[in-house]
Amino acid sequence: MTESTHTVLRMGRISYLNVLPIYHPLEAGILPHDYELVSGPPALLNTMMARGELHVSSCSCFEYACRPERYQLVEDLSIGSHGPVMSVLLLSKKPIEALEGEEILISGESHTSVALLRLLMHQRYKVNVRYATGPVTPALHGPNPPVAFLAIGDEALRLRRHQEYPYCVDMAATWRDWTGLPFIFGLWVVSREAAQAGLFHDDPGALLRRGRDWGLAHMDIILNLTAYGCPLSREELSFYYTHGLTYRLGTQELQGLSLFYEKLAAAGMIPTVPRLDFFAL
Repeated sequence: MTESTHTVLRMGRISYLNVLPIYHPLEAGILPHDYELVSGPPALLNTMMARGELHVSSCSCFEYACRPERYQLVEDLSIGSHGPVMSVLLLSKKPIEALEGEEILISGESHTSVALLRLLMHQRYKVNVRYATGPVTPALHGPNPPVAFLAIGDEALRLRRHQEYPYCVDMAATWRDWTGLPFIFGLWVVSREAAQAGLFHDDPGALLRRGRDWGLAHMDIILNLTAYGCPLSREELSFYYTHGLTYRLGTQELQGLSLFYEKLAAAGMIPTVPRLDFFAL
């Protein structure tokens, strides 16, 4: 028996609504597979991939840029936006230009969103701020609520119309206005070590793309699954999945991703612009 016969392949799944169209067919048994699905926030999945605890996972594009030697990219699959994404927001009590010298509370769950915020504040708005990392929702109910905070994922969907924070900046829309390109928050990556060990007998990207295509083709089912307790109306949720988000990684998306990497490298936030290396059996 070979080592690959004994290996249970582990696939990371972001614990946000935004990936439900991709993973529901896998979780519900609609698309059979042999993966153990592991759920968690983006930063945790990044850490697990970096430690070799997952074989394939959704991953922040910032993580890929920091350790490209560990990963290969899944083709034509991403979490991004061509405009307002609705779930990565800077919310503030003051106009953004008036935040000079203030402290912004940032979630520790997403490395890419924080990197984008830092770029936009410094280069787009030219405002110098300080950053503090911590849980966002509890801080809003504490004795010293932040002047501004970055919210991501389901938390951003819940807080996006907070009455005490009337100034809202959609990070993806701001990037689009700045560059004219879509912004890519997340990628899917394969462990280069696992690939070199021959652990994959089928392309995990093909399975994930089939999941995406099934989910988008059966949007009524996806909407029914998220209706209860969701902060969005059915119409808003439908718009979020079909217009707020993109799950592709085509020419424009790759251009946006490459430009983000170029700006991060120029700002000294990553060592160099990483080569985009794609997995193939």
